[in-house]
Amino acid sequence: MPFLETRDIRLHYREAGGGEPLLLIHGLGSSGADWAFQEGPLAEHFRVLMPDLRGCGLSSRGSGRLSIAQFAIDLWEFLDQLQTTRVHLLGYSLGGAVALEMALRRPDSVIRLMTINSLPSYRVDTWRKWLEVNAQVALVRVLGLRRTAQLVSRRLFPLPHQAPMRARVVKVLGDLDRHAYLETARALAGWCALTRMHQMSAPMLMLGAEHDYTPAAEKRAYARQFGAQFALVRGSRHGTPFDAIRACNACALAHFLGQPLPSEDILVIDAQALAPHAPPPGFDEREALELELSES
Repeated sequence: MPFLETRDIRLHYREAGGGEPLLLIHGLGSSGADWAFQEGPLAEHFRVLMPDLRGCGLSSRGSGRLSIAQFAIDLWEFLDQLQTTRVHLLGYSLGGAVALEMALRRPDSVIRLMTINSLPSYRVDTWRKWLEVNAQVALVRVLGLRRTAQLVSRRLFPLPHQAPMRARVVKVLGDLDRHAYLETARALAGWCALTRMHQMSAPMLMLGAEHDYTPAAEKRAYARQFGAQFALVRGSRHGTPFDAIRACNACALAHFLGQPLPSEDILVIDAQALAPHAPPPGFDEREALELELSES
């Protein structure tokens, strides 16, 4: 399992494939394992790097406050140590904000950028955003992370055949440090890049789910405002990399290879017959590390 020291943290990451580097940035409360179903297809064309953000997965917490800016600084230092000067960026949810922050800090170093169910601003400026932020924070404080994860999992993956995905949410989110989770959620709620978006130079794709937490119309409007492409995945909820694997992978490959986006019949939630029963083998890094330590 590769680790890399960057200033005050020990950062864990996965790596696969070869070619132009493609950095995948996970969502809130998760790790590089978010990309279990994207690693294989993307690694056929790119050198895929999947780090755990500071305080997430197997990466250490370090000192100081968690913030979107700090995550971006960490990842540029990570890439610098790998001697990677130009990179594609793909971020999911929280990871989309981190990817945007990275691109705005070093616009000439980003080849192409894609976000999934993410926005260029998470400032609480509507009642819906206020409700999303405060309801989830209140649930964590009152119920704890494991019981909150059970509620969140049903909202993310409500269909009967999505039970394995619900189980994963409960396991991953339930094992997190509550204070780090809440601090990251608050950092995201205070982050905004709207006044800096004119600095963006890389071609950008915003992929949105039909039933995401934030409206598709808002993402579409942002894409139009900032000259980005927008694609909508019908039937998908917030967990698009899991419930619409085929659409997610097809869009990512098309965008990063500079090809036309897939047709609308591809941009739809996975049918039951295509839905996975479990993550690909070898992607539960924490269990593997615990087993390794117990045997040593």
